[in-house]
Amino acid sequence: MDIDVQSLIFDFIGGIGIFLLGIKFMGDGLQRSAGDRLRDILDRFTSNPFLGVLAGIVVTLLIQSSSGTTVLTVGLVSAGFMTLRQAIGVIMGANIGTTATAFIIGIDIGEYALPILAVGSFLIFFFSNQKVTAIGQALFGFGALFFGLELMSSGMSPLRTLDSFHELTVSMSETPILGVVIGTVFTMVVQSSTATIGILQGLMSEGAIKLDAAIPVLLGDNLGTTITAIIASLGASIAAKRAALTHVVFNIIGVVIFMILLSPFISFVTYLQEQLSLNPSMTIAVAHGSYNIMNTAIQFSFIGALAWIVTKLIPGEDMVIEYKPQHLDPIVINKSSSLALEQAKLEVLRMGDFAYKGLEETLKYAQTLDTKHSEMASQVEGAINNLDRKITEYLVAISAESMTKWERDKHTLLMDSVRDIERIGDHFENITELIDYRISNKVDLTDQAMDDLNSMFDLTLLTVKQSIECLDNRDKELALEVIRKEEQIDQMERKYRKRHIIRVNEGLCTASAGIVFVDILSNLERIGDHAVNIVEEILEQQ
Repeated sequence: MDIDVQSLIFDFIGGIGIFLLGIKFMGDGLQRSAGDRLRDILDRFTSNPFLGVLAGIVVTLLIQSSSGTTVLTVGLVSAGFMTLRQAIGVIMGANIGTTATAFIIGIDIGEYALPILAVGSFLIFFFSNQKVTAIGQALFGFGALFFGLELMSSGMSPLRTLDSFHELTVSMSETPILGVVIGTVFTMVVQSSTATIGILQGLMSEGAIKLDAAIPVLLGDNLGTTITAIIASLGASIAAKRAALTHVVFNIIGVVIFMILLSPFISFVTYLQEQLSLNPSMTIAVAHGSYNIMNTAIQFSFIGALAWIVTKLIPGEDMVIEYKPQHLDPIVINKSSSLALEQAKLEVLRMGDFAYKGLEETLKYAQTLDTKHSEMASQVEGAINNLDRKITEYLVAISAESMTKWERDKHTLLMDSVRDIERIGDHFENITELIDYRISNKVDLTDQAMDDLNSMFDLTLLTVKQSIECLDNRDKELALEVIRKEEQIDQMERKYRKRHIIRVNEGLCTASAGIVFVDILSNLERIGDHAVNIVEEILEQQ
């Protein structure tokens, strides 16, 4: 029988393209309709490894991607939101959560794919309500997933008559390691374990592959999916690298265990297939789900050992920015407003230290153009934003209690200081974005411009540092010193701006370099203003 190779290839690659688009749309739609609180779910429900597993399952169900959950977890570990032990639980849960798509595919509703696509499209294009369009997006993705699968299946159906493909499946049955390699490589290429499982389900449905050849590929698919987390951790913190490596080690151990127990596992899946009268697609889904649940159950007790292994493999002390508040105890609010305000003050001072550190890292980024400094500044800015929310909520809770005039003044000072410190974070983030623009557009600054920026950075840094010290000890002399320094910053900004105009007129500086330079000056000047706002409030209350 002659096979139309072009149709086979076109149907397959077109099908896999629509399938991957479907997964993305479905995940994005579910995420939007559920509300973008995935970070909060992971942050709140990972106090112990078991809750971490449940959180990993829930988040992966929402975004339809174990890789996405793992990447999110890597970011949270890097940011100090969770420990490595908590992250391991989430990663285990992500592996279980990702099996849901295979079960959905196992329900044979391919013939309804186009109507589902149509309903999703109508909801997206004819409704302005964001919730409705998000549901439409999820439905469109759901339909696209099945439509892509139908295309792939029809494209692959001639393969069962091809001798060379038949020989390959026989080889995978006889040499399971070959199936593992094929599954790993293919999943690395398409960056989606779900796609590999979908293809396996299509091949099984068409009778092109048998269960004993499919399961090694399925095991390889779980190895291949770790590549996304590895890519996400490149250049990241040591903690992030350890979280990504945990994903790899967890899956390698799982594959080794199940390769040793391959025959009993195949017999177990075959038994379930016969007892439950499963169709081929659902058989693969059950195999995939069983593997991930059993692997998690086996390794769950060894989370501490997994953490120890990856710590040994990636040694070193890590610089982690601790996002979470360290001093805010809600129980204290009802007992003593004064003590609660003191706790809030300690947290505001910590937030101020972050602002200084973020500005310091921004200066290093401007001087070296090394992205590790911009990444650290970005982490610090994230910590400032988180503390801004938490401290504000805490202060609002305190305001419900009765307070003396002195306590009310202190409360007002802390509320205003939090706002000013958060704005300092926004401004140094603006500066890092300007430096990013400078790098990507190959904008050169003259030596004179860099000297001017360094001078203004140094003065701004000192001003921010002294304003935070003043907030701590309410020193009137120091407050006046901060105001004098801010006036110097204003004078510098005017002076350096004029110098820049002269450089542009003389042709020493390009227009794009001028924009970057002036905007950085402007942001530094605004940081000085916010530093002064903090100390002026202190002077007014004295």
